[in-house]
Amino acid sequence: MANTRQSTKRAKQAKKRNLQNQTIRSAARSSLTLALNAIKTKDVEKAKAAYQAAVKTLSKAASKGAIPKTRAARKVSRLTLLTKKILPATLQK
Repeated sequence: MANTRQSTKRAKQAKKRNLQNQTIRSAARSSLTLALNAIKTKDVEKAKAAYQAAVKTLSKAASKGAIPKTRAARKVSRLTLLTKKILPATLQK
């Protein structure tokens, strides 16, 4: 339990931030899973859209501080390698 007004306020802020970050992290994980499933089905159009959405949500989560920037970069890198390996035509514009 918080003993001072400052610690009470900090506890409320932490709870609010945690809830926001949890939502952002969940969205990032969901989009990553959707992208992996789309890539495994080898449907080029669906995989391309899912890949772009996953990269966008991971970058957004990193920029908001919900996940570390290095973790987002690592996941994007691995997703890109997997996409190029399975569907080389997907990433070409």
